[in-house]
Amino acid sequence: MFRMWGKIWKDNHLLKDTVIPMADLSLSRTQMVFGALEQICLQFDLGQPIWLDANIRAFKRHDKTRFSQDNFVEEIPFDYLEIHVIEE
Repeated sequence: MFRMWGKIWKDNHLLKDTVIPMADLSLSRTQMVFGALEQICLQFDLGQPIWLDANIRAFKRHDKTRFSQDNFVEEIPFDYLEIHVIEE
């Protein structure tokens, strides 16, 4: 089972969080990551963030990354969205 934790932070306070399970083991890990991120954005009513090089490096190193205003096209009412793979 693959699970990703999505959290929205503002002023060092957790505003919202959700855990997205992905049970389809026929998908690659990359497909699971993008699928879970899409579900997180749907639950939080957000547009899809843009993956920058810094996000890719952090995610490869720690299975975790943060998306700030630089990653979104529209204005966001929080400091950052953090995603973290908590189970594979």
